[in-house]
Amino acid sequence: MYSTKSSPIPALLPRSAPLRLAAWITLWMAIVMPVLSAGPLQAADDLSVRQAFEMAGKGEITLIDIRSRGEWRQSGVAPVARPISMHEDGFFQKLDEAVGGDHKAPIALICASGGRSTMMQAQLIARGYTNVRNVPAGMTGGPNDPNGPGWIASGLPVAPFSQ
Repeated sequence: MYSTKSSPIPALLPRSAPLRLAAWITLWMAIVMPVLSAGPLQAADDLSVRQAFEMAGKGEITLIDIRSRGEWRQSGVAPVARPISMHEDGFFQKLDEAVGGDHKAPIALICASGGRSTMMQAQLIARGYTNVRNVPAGMTGGPNDPNGPGWIASGLPVAPFSQ
């Protein structure tokens, strides 16, 4: 059993075990679940493929294509993107080099359909990057994708990758 003197929260909870459990569940649902379901950043931090294209073209953001070399060869790479595969050793070092070591530099991540870029966005934030945005429609999102059509479906430019 815990001491109610060590923390103010248990002192506020009922003394009976079933009621205490119900109170903890209520607190969890009211406070913790909304935070966890929000993800690392709000949706307002997401970019459409067109926004990413325009911002990268103007030099306002560094667009990083984190897919694998095989994916780059298969579909090509956006000419305004820097291909740095999250699947290869040295990813974080190469990313640091791409932004000149500036963890405040605006970065946008793109993958095939938003899953890996969302995960990597959280990892970069945990590593101290403060301006990381996501392109959830990705390169291959279709016209009916809930995040909007992807880069290729939107007719944005793609360059062959041959390395």
